[in-house]
Amino acid sequence: MHELDDRKLKILQAIIQNYLETGEPVGSRTISKYTDLNLSSATIRNEMSDLEDMGFIKQPHTSAGRIPTDKGYRLYVDILLLEKNKELENMKGILIEKADRLENILQQVAKLLAANTNYTTMITTPQYKKKVKLIQLTEIGDDQLLAVIVFEKNIVKNKIIKLNAPLNKETILKLNIVFNTFLQGLDLTSINLPVITKMKEQAGEYREIVNDILDAIVQAVAEEEELKIYTSGATNILRYPELSDIEKASELLYTLEEKKMLSNLIQHRMDDEESRGIQVYIGNETPIEAMKDCAVVTATYEIEEGVYGKVGIIGPKRMDYEKVVATLQNLMVQLDDIFKNKTKI
Repeated sequence: MHELDDRKLKILQAIIQNYLETGEPVGSRTISKYTDLNLSSATIRNEMSDLEDMGFIKQPHTSAGRIPTDKGYRLYVDILLLEKNKELENMKGILIEKADRLENILQQVAKLLAANTNYTTMITTPQYKKKVKLIQLTEIGDDQLLAVIVFEKNIVKNKIIKLNAPLNKETILKLNIVFNTFLQGLDLTSINLPVITKMKEQAGEYREIVNDILDAIVQAVAEEEELKIYTSGATNILRYPELSDIEKASELLYTLEEKKMLSNLIQHRMDDEESRGIQVYIGNETPIEAMKDCAVVTATYEIEEGVYGKVGIIGPKRMDYEKVVATLQNLMVQLDDIFKNKTKI
């Protein structure tokens, strides 16, 4: 790296980048348009001649442009890796700096990913299975019952339940015992038919009220589980001709803006522990019609045990999968380091 001055290094990088994109030998005139060095074609030819003498590029045949040699590729990759490592450190520094609030971290992650990949990115707020910690039923009138539902993490939701007939204190006490006995420590997915059947048996003549109270619990969980999705780089999709058709692009941009449809993709198999690694959805594999011409790569981040969210990158089917997967893998390491070392966000 030290044997090249900045000018030769920029010319070498321009040759390699242009050759990677086109697969064609690169001439001096192309480089003069490709770089910001403001050099004449003659000067660039002299520099290219020096690079050829040094073994970084070669001429495949007379009168052709130059292509990289293995030595040139090696230098390019070494510099690229060095730059990426610096970017990762900068990313980590930025994330830590923003870690006073989780939302800031997530928004910053989406922006950094979009800038780093030139694709569209999305990230969700963390979700977790909300286990019931306590249920307290209290009469607040002849025809109303207040259900106070406390979940783990000390999340409290209140629901008012309308009654067809007044309940005495003994009945309300019995219902409190039934609900706390059967539901304490369970999440919504664990409240199955056998559990409900046993609860109704214990409730006796008040079995219909069990349904009303369960509906209130389900509604409380649904309200608490509102999924926030941050996106960035939405206009990056216009870089790719296959996605820049006006009708297709508008549908995709609408999907990204509305975000409601994205939750179907983000939450797909989220509860499946075996699928919490990197997942790739290509074309019709995505559940969103507007993304049938896209590829989506997602990964799961975890703040603490059982508390996790999704990061996704959206691009054309011909996206650079290797780069995207590597970027997400590096990001997961960075987020893991930040979240595991910060108990309070």
